[in-house]
Amino acid sequence: MGKYLLRRILQMIPVVLGTTLLVYALVFALPGDPVKAMFGDKPVNEAVAAQIRAEYHLDQPFIVQYFIYLKNALTLNFGDTFAGQPVLDEIARAFPVTIRLGLMAFVFEAIFGVVFGIISGLKKGKWYDTVILIVSLLLISVPTFVTGFVMQYILGIKWTILPVTAGSDPGFLDLLMPAMVLGSVSMAYIIRLTRSEISSNIAEDYVRTARAKGMSNGQVMLRHVLRNSLIPVVTYLGQDIGALMGGAMITEQIFNIHGIGFLTYQSILKGEANLVVSIVTLLMLIFVVCNLIVDLLYAALDPRIRYA
Repeated sequence: MGKYLLRRILQMIPVVLGTTLLVYALVFALPGDPVKAMFGDKPVNEAVAAQIRAEYHLDQPFIVQYFIYLKNALTLNFGDTFAGQPVLDEIARAFPVTIRLGLMAFVFEAIFGVVFGIISGLKKGKWYDTVILIVSLLLISVPTFVTGFVMQYILGIKWTILPVTAGSDPGFLDLLMPAMVLGSVSMAYIIRLTRSEISSNIAEDYVRTARAKGMSNGQVMLRHVLRNSLIPVVTYLGQDIGALMGGAMITEQIFNIHGIGFLTYQSILKGEANLVVSIVTLLMLIFVVCNLIVDLLYAALDPRIRYA
């Protein structure tokens, strides 16, 4: 187990370096001058602009700027934004909102995805199986921003059940509709994945053997079918935690949620390379750690798996 963890941690190093280099290059290649963007429509004093460029190393070549960022990041110094605020403070203000949104979306997709997937898998071919499959296909096919606008109109404007927008300090009800929108596509995939696994495992020989030994249908489902069927579902859910954090950008824009996605979008518009790369690195680390945790959970679900 220790060797496996060490190997996975070492594999993270080139991933982090490659990702940060790519994102930094993309932000660097964006058109426009971030210094002029700071002043908006006001005239820019060239002496002041040159001083700002020198302070933030914007007058240096791309590769020099990137290595300066890496050197500072090793000491957990991610620099300041163009507004003079520490990057870590900006992330610390926005990240809790995205965590709450992501966790709510995760709970929503996990519960409803698995429950409806089990129902659909056990009752394959029935009318409610067909309805569940049609709804899941629609959720996968329709873009997230369309689903968000439709839910805003129906739940927020037509029925006035939930708030239409969340704002800078959202509560549980403010985040409920965005969480449903954010988790809807993943829920549809989980439904179809769970249905496929349930329906295929029910027909396996070990299920017939267990029933022939006198086990009740409930015992067979809990001890055999569900345990084997949930292995790929747990894999998907573990990977989706990191994806939810990154995918929150569109949802946060739709519902005016001031989280990591909203901050990333605003930072890209302003050319805040340090802030964008720091956010992406944080999200990537969350994704990698979630994958590692999922791999470790395999041993609990499937005793055949051992780590060298």
